[in-house]
Amino acid sequence: MTMLSEPDALTGPSVHCDLPGPRSAELLERQQRRESNARTYPRNIPIAIAEGSGSFVRDVDGNVFIDFLTGAGVLSLGHNHPELVRVVTSQLGRLTHALDFPTPAKDAFVEAQLSMLAPGLRERMRVHFCGPTGANAVEAAIKLCKTATGRGDIVSFQGGYHGCSHAAMAASGLVSQKRPIANGVPGVHFYPYSYCARCPLGLRPDSCETNCAGLLEKSLLDPNGGVARPAAVILELVQGEGGVIPATRDFVRRVRALTRSLDIPLIVDEVQTGCGRTGTWFAFEQYDIEPDVIVASKALSGIGTPVALIMYDERLDVWQPGAHTGTFRGNQLAFAAGAEAVRILHRDQILANVRERGAQVADRFAELSAHPVVREVRGRGLMWGVELADPGDGRSAGQLARQVQARALRRGLIVELGGRDDCVIRILPPLNVTAEVVDIACGIVIDAIEESCRPGAEADEPASARAGADGMG
Repeated sequence: MTMLSEPDALTGPSVHCDLPGPRSAELLERQQRRESNARTYPRNIPIAIAEGSGSFVRDVDGNVFIDFLTGAGVLSLGHNHPELVRVVTSQLGRLTHALDFPTPAKDAFVEAQLSMLAPGLRERMRVHFCGPTGANAVEAAIKLCKTATGRGDIVSFQGGYHGCSHAAMAASGLVSQKRPIANGVPGVHFYPYSYCARCPLGLRPDSCETNCAGLLEKSLLDPNGGVARPAAVILELVQGEGGVIPATRDFVRRVRALTRSLDIPLIVDEVQTGCGRTGTWFAFEQYDIEPDVIVASKALSGIGTPVALIMYDERLDVWQPGAHTGTFRGNQLAFAAGAEAVRILHRDQILANVRERGAQVADRFAELSAHPVVREVRGRGLMWGVELADPGDGRSAGQLARQVQARALRRGLIVELGGRDDCVIRILPPLNVTAEVVDIACGIVIDAIEESCRPGAEADEPASARAGADGMG
C-alpha cells in the first residue's frame, strides 16, 4: 500500500517547551477575548496550530504532535494529502459553488459514493445534499421520515449524539453535555443502548438476552405502551461522543427487524463511523443490515472540505421541489476531493490498513484491560476509546482522563475525550496511518495513564492540564 510520506520536519512527535508555548499562549488569550465561550478543543488541548502533514501537526511554537483527533475524524487521509490538494486546487480554478445544479464534479462524487454500497442497496438509494454539516444531514433525515410517514415521533437512544442544531440536539441523549437548553423538539423518546460496560438496566452480558432491545420491542408492540408508532428510529452503530461504544450485533439486528416489521424507517447516523472509519465503508455493513436512511458527513471529502448528505430508500422520496434546501449544498471542492478520496481508498487498500491498524491498537491496548482504573477498552477499526473509572466506587474518572490527555499532549500526542463526564480517552487516527505511528501513539497513551495514576500525580500536573481547567482557549 502506498502511504503518504511525511516531510522530514514532521516525522515524529517533538515537544520542546511547556504547553502552551509563548506564541500559542498569545493566540489562545486573543481567542478567549474575541471568540464565543462555546469554543471547545483548545480548552483541553492548549495549542495554536500552524501547519499539518499526514498524521502530524506543528504548533506556532514549533512543537510537533501526532494528531489522533484529525479534525474530529474529518481528515480521513491525514492533513494535506498531496493528491487531494492537487484535485482541490485544480477544481478551485474551474468552479467552486453551484447550488444543486448538476456538474461533472458532483456527478463523479455521487457515482463514487453510490459505488461503495452493495448492489441491491445502491440501486434503490436516492442522494440528497443539504447543509454542509452532520447536524444538517440529521435534520434532513428526520424531516424526510416525518414527511414520508406522516408521523411525528422519533425514537433515539441514551448516550447518542447527533449534532447541535435544534432537532439533532433534541434527538441526542447526552443531556448534560450536549442538550443545554430546555424545550427541545417534542416527541423524542429515548431507549437504552447496548452499553454492556454500564448496562442501563443493571444486567450482565452473559444473561441479559439483550433486554435493551426487548424494552424497545415491548414498548412499540404494546398498544398500551404509551409511545405512538414513530416516524423514525435513529441509531449510531458506534456511539462516538457517547464514548466509542459499538452496539452489539444482536441489539442492532433486533432493532432493524422491529422497525422493518412496523414499517418504521431506520436512520443510521454514520457521520463519524462512515467513510471507512470502522474498517468497512459504513459501519452498518458489519451488522448485515440495510438501513432506510444513511446520514454521512465528516470524512466525505477526505480533506476537511465540508459536505453532508443523506442516502435513502426511493420509497421515501416524497418531497416536493424545494422542500429541503441549503445554500452550501453544492460545494464543488468537496465533491472533487471526495471522488478522489474514494479512488485513493481503493488503490491504496485503505480499508485493509484500517483493519490491520485497528488490530494493532487492540493488541497494544490489551494490557490496559487489567489496569485498575480502566473500565473497558473498546473500538472498531480506527475508532477507539479507553474508559477510565475510580477503582474504589466505579464512578467515571473524568478528571483523571483530563490528566491523561494533558500528559499525552506533553509527550506529543493529541487525543480527545468523550463519554460520561468525559472519562473516555478517544483516538481517531488518519485511516492511512502507519504501524510505526500507531505504536508510538499507543505507547504514549499507556505511559500517560501510568503516570497519571502515580501517587502525587496531581501535584505535578502538566501546565496544559492546568490551562484547560482554567478555561484558556
